[in-house]
Amino acid sequence: MANTSADKPNIRQVARLAGVSHMTVSRVLNNYPHIKDATRRRVLEVIEELDYRPNMAARALATQKSQRIGVIVESAVEFGPTSTLRALESTARAAGYAVSSISLGDGDGISPQEAVDNLTTQGVDALCVIAPRSSSIAALRKISIGVPVLVVKPDRDPTFLTVSLDQQEGTTLAVDHLVSLGHRDILHLAGPLDWLDARARERAFHSRAKAWGVRERPIVVGDWSADFAYDFARGIRELPDYTAVFVANDDMAVGLVHGLAERGFSVPGELSVVGFDDVPLAAHVLPPLTTVRQNFRALGVAIVDLLRAAVEDREIPRVTRIPAELLVRSSTAAPRGAER
Repeated sequence: MANTSADKPNIRQVARLAGVSHMTVSRVLNNYPHIKDATRRRVLEVIEELDYRPNMAARALATQKSQRIGVIVESAVEFGPTSTLRALESTARAAGYAVSSISLGDGDGISPQEAVDNLTTQGVDALCVIAPRSSSIAALRKISIGVPVLVVKPDRDPTFLTVSLDQQEGTTLAVDHLVSLGHRDILHLAGPLDWLDARARERAFHSRAKAWGVRERPIVVGDWSADFAYDFARGIRELPDYTAVFVANDDMAVGLVHGLAERGFSVPGELSVVGFDDVPLAAHVLPPLTTVRQNFRALGVAIVDLLRAAVEDREIPRVTRIPAELLVRSSTAAPRGAER
C-alpha cells in the first residue's frame, strides 16, 4: 500500500520523540548556531530514525534555495569515493538537503565542464568534488560556477573550500608501525599520482621514511586495483631485499598478498604488508590486513557543515583534517631473520 501524507513523519513527531519543541527541530534543520550539541545530536538521531524529510518545496520558497548539493565524484567505483558520497548523502538528508551526483572517470567521457553544467542546471546551491585528480582541479579553475565549491583534498586551496581525511597522519602511522617492528627497507606501492590523495600518501611516505633513515628506493605506481598488485607480485622472481610494503589502498594490498602467496612468499613471515582504507573485507582476508582506517562518516558531516555555512551566508567553520586510525592485524610482523 502506498504511503499517504498522514503516514509520513512530521516535524511535531520528531519534536515529541526528541523531547524538544518543534521550533528547536526547525532550528537544528536550519543549523541555528545556539543549540546545545547534545540537543542537536538527539534531534538528528530522531530525524534519521524516522527518515523525516522536511518539506523541501516550502523551504525553497522561503529561502530562495533549492536545498540541493551537487557532487562530482572521480571514479565512484573506488571504496574511498563511494564511502565519502554515502556519508555525505546521509548527513545531507538528515539536514534537509537533497544530493545530486555525477561520476567522472567511468569511461563515459564526461568532462568537468559537462558535469558542472549538468548539476548547475538542476539548481544546486553548492558543489562538492570527491577524490579529485589534479587534472580535474585544473579544469574546474577555468569554469565560472557561481555557487560555493568544496573540494575534498589534502591541501588548502586559494579557490575552493577544502576538507580532507588526514592522509599524512595515516601514512605516518603505517610507516611508524613498520619501523617499530624493525623494518628499515620498505617499498611503497602507490596509487595513480594524478589523484591528490595518492600523491599526498606518496609524499608523506618519503618524508617519514627519510626521517627514520629507511632505505630510499623507487616507488611502484599502481592503478588502485587488486589486479595490478597481483600481477606485480606474480612478477617477483626471488625474495626481494625489502621486508615490508606500504600499499596505498586495501584493494591493491589484497591483490599483492594473493600474488605473493602464489609465488610462495609468506605474509608476514617473509614480507609484511600494510594497506589503507579498512575496506570491509580487510579483516577477513588471509592474513587479516593491517591497515589505516578513514572516518568517512566524520568527513561527510564536515563537508555538509562547510557547504551549509557557505550557502546560508554564515561563518565558515574551521575544519581540521579528519584523524586516521591504524588497525594492526596479522599481515605485519618483525622482518625475516629478526629475533621474534
